[in-house]
Amino acid sequence: MSTVVETVTKLVTPILKEKNFELVDLEFVKEGKSWYLRVFIDKEGGINIEECALVSDTLSEALDNCEPDPIPQAYYLEVSSPGAERPLKKPADFERAVNKYVHVSLYQPLGSSKVYEGTLIEVNEKSLKLEYMDKTRKKMIEIPRNQVAKARLAIKF
Repeated sequence: MSTVVETVTKLVTPILKEKNFELVDLEFVKEGKSWYLRVFIDKEGGINIEECALVSDTLSEALDNCEPDPIPQAYYLEVSSPGAERPLKKPADFERAVNKYVHVSLYQPLGSSKVYEGTLIEVNEKSLKLEYMDKTRKKMIEIPRNQVAKARLAIKF
């Protein structure tokens, strides 16, 4: 599967670069009996459905013309926006998320929890600083980057 992701990343990168779009994430997963190739793209100001369709058509053609076929089995190609709760994976993703509300899942509990939601105050190569609510009190926590299992933007209710 990783070779599929690597190959498709190499194919889609120049397509996106030409349009000034960003590759947010790419996954090749089996759900039930079906395989899905999901490409999440974005740009400054957000991506629209026509832009997703354009990338889908161009990528589909590139995949069809690729020899040898990087995906020999049947699959569904989905090109979409990462949505309001976009994942934070690359250092640039975290830097853009400073002062935004985020959801962070940890590999092991830190303090009393494995999950924190709050405002990302500061980020560096070693840690994230998060301001969160503990019942009715604002608290601050510093989370080592190597403890972060997943992170994403979150919607505050």
